Amino acid sequence: MKHISDLPHLPLSQVELPEPPADQQANIAAGGVACWSQDITIDTYEPAAPDRYPLFVNGRVYQGSSGQAYPIPFTDRIEQVKKPRVWKAIHLENEWVKLVLLPEIGGRIYTARDKVAGYDFFYRNNVIKPALVGIAGPWISGGVEFNWPQHHRPATFLPMDSQIQRDNDSDVTVWFNDLDQMQRMKGTHGVRLRGDSSLIEVAAKLHNRTDDLQTFLWWANVAAYSHENYQSFFPTDVAYVADHARHAITAFPKADRPYYGLDYPAQVTEENPNADRIDFYSNVLVPTSYMITDTDDDFFGGYDHDVNAGFIHWADKGIAPGKKMWTWGNGDVGHAWDRHLTDMDGPYVELMAGVFTDNQPDFTWINPGETKEFSQYWYPIRELGVVHQATRDVAVRLVLEGTTAKWFVGATRAISGATVALAKDGKVLATQGEDLTPGTTASGNIEVPAGTLEHELTLLVTDADGKVLLSWTPRVPIDAEKPWVATEPPMASEIESNDELVITGTHLVQYRHPTRMAEPYFDEALARDEKDSRAATAKGTLLLKRGDYEGAKAILEVGLSRMHRRNLQPREGETSYLLGSIAERTRDFTAAQKHYSKSTWDSQWFVASRFGLARVSARLGDNDLALERINETLKATTTFPNAYALKVVILRRLGREEEADATLALALEHEALDPIIRYLAGNLETVDPKTWLTVACDLEKFGELDQAAALARASADRPLTNFGNPAPMAHYLRAQWFEQVGRQDEANAARDAARASNLLYAFPYGLDEYDALIATLEADANDPVALGLLGSWLMNAKRTADAAEVLVKSTENGAVDPVVWRNAAVAVVNSAVEIGQDEDKAFAQAHGLYLKAIELAPNDARLIFEIDQLAGRRDESSAIRLARIEESACGYESRDDLTISYLNLLVDEGQTERALEIMTARSFQPFEGGEGSVIAVWDRAYNALAEAGVAAEGTDLEALAARLEESITLPINLGEGRHPLASTAGRWYWLGRVLKAAGNARAAQAFEKAAAGWNAKDVDLGLETHWSVKALEELGQSDSAAALTGKFNAFITELENSDPRVDYFATSHPDLLLFLTQPAEAQANQVAKLRATLG
Repeated sequence: MKHISDLPHLPLSQVELPEPPADQQANIAAGGVACWSQDITIDTYEPAAPDRYPLFVNGRVYQGSSGQAYPIPFTDRIEQVKKPRVWKAIHLENEWVKLVLLPEIGGRIYTARDKVAGYDFFYRNNVIKPALVGIAGPWISGGVEFNWPQHHRPATFLPMDSQIQRDNDSDVTVWFNDLDQMQRMKGTHGVRLRGDSSLIEVAAKLHNRTDDLQTFLWWANVAAYSHENYQSFFPTDVAYVADHARHAITAFPKADRPYYGLDYPAQVTEENPNADRIDFYSNVLVPTSYMITDTDDDFFGGYDHDVNAGFIHWADKGIAPGKKMWTWGNGDVGHAWDRHLTDMDGPYVELMAGVFTDNQPDFTWINPGETKEFSQYWYPIRELGVVHQATRDVAVRLVLEGTTAKWFVGATRAISGATVALAKDGKVLATQGEDLTPGTTASGNIEVPAGTLEHELTLLVTDADGKVLLSWTPRVPIDAEKPWVATEPPMASEIESNDELVITGTHLVQYRHPTRMAEPYFDEALARDEKDSRAATAKGTLLLKRGDYEGAKAILEVGLSRMHRRNLQPREGETSYLLGSIAERTRDFTAAQKHYSKSTWDSQWFVASRFGLARVSARLGDNDLALERINETLKATTTFPNAYALKVVILRRLGREEEADATLALALEHEALDPIIRYLAGNLETVDPKTWLTVACDLEKFGELDQAAALARASADRPLTNFGNPAPMAHYLRAQWFEQVGRQDEANAARDAARASNLLYAFPYGLDEYDALIATLEADANDPVALGLLGSWLMNAKRTADAAEVLVKSTENGAVDPVVWRNAAVAVVNSAVEIGQDEDKAFAQAHGLYLKAIELAPNDARLIFEIDQLAGRRDESSAIRLARIEESACGYESRDDLTISYLNLLVDEGQTERALEIMTARSFQPFEGGEGSVIAVWDRAYNALAEAGVAAEGTDLEALAARLEESITLPINLGEGRHPLASTAGRWYWLGRVLKAAGNARAAQAFEKAAAGWNAKDVDLGLETHWSVKALEELGQSDSAAALTGKFNAFITELENSDPRVDYFATSHPDLLLFLTQPAEAQANQVAKLRATLG
């Protein structure tokens, strides 16, 4: 692509992939699979160290759902110089395809090569060049990323445990496993290759190992090298596609309406009649997603017409409906992102395949103890063209040109003696014998009667035994029914029925909506009917997850009373299960057994509840009953590792070692990478130190205190990693466990160890850690470390007022960690905003807390950035803010966000040339969805430069005009590209003013017309509108200027009078907003800014 030539300064990087060792090459020669581990060296742009401060951004919009990154340490800067780095790699290869897998970057497929065509059918990026796209920062393009339990995978740039499984020399699977960082569910995926097939299978096992009902999605994110002749294809019955959350739709493949703001029908010209074809990358000029709305078929893929090759994805549509294309776009915005993500390898499209999801966001429920298993398949194709139908065995294309039917058949395995037949209206016209192989594509031409229509033909592929491998009849062209489009739900008070209130609230929970809270919907339902069992269960679940056990128990019991009013055996067992879970957590084991037992009557909750009963029995030392109950659990499920683990523990207690070993062997056969199974086998080697602590908590719940305490201690001794730091919480948990059994001296020593621990990246998460902190503070209410950690936990749980209280108390009790002082400042402000307290008082208090944090960490640029953001909320003058940044010990250079704030302040203070000097020399790295802030200050600076130049005497106006015109084209180092719908009216207006002042009225008029012309474009009115007004005035078009002013005023008034709320369907948000602002305040601020532009 042309824009890659913009990077001539970057040296070429080329990854050298090794050939198979001799023994593995022999496997390939014998028709089998080569698999071996061998490191590879890849030029890498390393992410900077994560930020020491947790990121509390509960309202962050990310891929249409919550972008809360906690408890993952957040990274916001990437090194700008690449260096060779050795990466662990696992290689899979057979006669047809060659794969490279990277365990250290989310277990992704790095490369996939069609050996026959010599073509990388998945995008091969020859550098590891992260950009700030991931939920926790770094994300790389290329290959296949496996996204779960949300998109993008929270651990996308973290390592996974791996294992090679050889069923024989011709069937090899490489398994990857981790516990997700957000919910601690277990995700396992295996990349499988067989010797006799070009088919790549990815087998996934997604397991909810927690005690909570959870939600998840799965998207396999395939990247493919793209250019003007790369085509994304869906089944032929796909007539419409939808964007995120189905908020908008358009026809496919020819877009029939504006989509993502681009008017595709208007792009069509005589010279470019296919400009509305969004299946071709070259036509999609802006960042764009589209997902199919419906299909009867199981496949989709991409095809490179330049090399006549591509790939197909196949999966059972019954559970795998998701089929999506994403691109950064073939425009300035996309080209900027291409430069962030690669050096020389060019643009790509993502062809994503979703399982248990068909949109983003679109989440599915998974019960405690439940496992979802499925497989997806990919295979390369060549000389086949865009496929019309496909299975795991064969893919076909059939086209009718006049009276000639042209057919093409590709296969994923050798099929000797196959037959390809063409029929019309059930009558066979011709047959052709073929020996199909993965290395060849069969084709033929058959003459058909004149007047034959495509949909009258059927292409049939059978094997030597006559078994139909595929039958394809082209579909009759019809006007497809337009699919439904999502709408914003009403506010809770506007909904008539309790049923819809509960359904709406449940939807918001399920889809993890970032800006619309579910709780008001449940509260409204309960206000109308305090015993509504559905609303009570939903509200109780939220309270339980926030650690409010008494509140959850009370409301759940009210809901259960309604269920029991007429029926002591209600149909659903969830409410009883939740009460059992609360009782077990609060050590009321009698009540736990009562509620769990009732919940087992509902088959949906049998596994989780029976396991809970077994666990309680084991904790109480009733091993015979525990064994009976765990056996009953395992009769109902064979995919529950913790159930096997509990059985092994119980059998060992009973001295039945052979049975324990047999049970462990069975578990290892199915779950070789499961951490608790590996621990019991004496081989807990996992890359995530927090997993050690998770397993320790499991063991404690089994009643294995000493093992749990030892393992928790071991987790605390593990080296610090980007997964986070378990050390202080490991010690606090040990203290709680020891104290519960009267081992007070050990509890005291453990708490001393916690207080002495390194606190870097120690972000507590989950109810086990919450309970340990509460137990600590019951023993010592003034422990500053425990108070500080609890404050972090409460902030993440959205208990902001509680967080503010304990964090301030931590500072009053001698906290020396700057994280605590900073967190206290954030909590104080956000608590005041949430509950409507005096914000000015809160701002002043927070300012003092920040000053202490800066005293403790004087070189920390994040603190300077955040105190400056607070200063902006306090309406401090730009001069004071500027001085603070310049006088700080850390400077502004290490952070983009602080630099942008500094640049805006420089412009405010008239230091425009200084601002431009900094911007010209710095390379910026935006967050996905946060683009625009650098362009905004760049344009603002040049507008200010123009205004000052026109006002000053002696300005070289011709030189200034040349400079202004040149700067409208953005330099690459700004890291952003102009969106085609983004107004440049201000830039054109000021260029015109400078030219007019220089005496070049004719040239000035052209630019003034360009500025004025923005009002005629189909774009939103906004801050740039007043420049169009001024341009019209300069052109002498006073009536038009007055009309646009009136239109703009009406727009502002309408905004002012509208119901203040955040965009419900936003897929991203330009800011990582640390300090909350009520929608009404944000709206008032926006109105004031707009009115100010009109003078």
